[in-house]
Amino acid sequence: MKKIIVSSAVISSCMAIGMANAVPGSPTHWEKCAGIAKAGMNDCGSLDGSHGCAGQAKADNLDIEWVYVPQGTCEKITGGHVAKVKPAKASVTKQHKSAS
Repeated sequence: MKKIIVSSAVISSCMAIGMANAVPGSPTHWEKCAGIAKAGMNDCGSLDGSHGCAGQAKADNLDIEWVYVPQGTCEKITGGHVAKVKPAKASVTKQHKSAS
């Protein structure tokens, strides 16, 4: 029984290592590319906050819908533009307090 458990652990480890390198040269850095998502194929919430989930784009190529692409490729896609990252809510709250 102990031999089976050890064998299973070794096989599982080898599979995990193999899967980690299953796609050689895959990008490590991604960017949000807006304006290229097909209807129902967006990666997450809309940029304007009208919805907060993937797969809810109502039409093709809306400026408020985005998908992840390898960094540096968005601007090469017709209609694509890198989505701006919104500032964290903590910094917005801090600005309001300092203005008071």
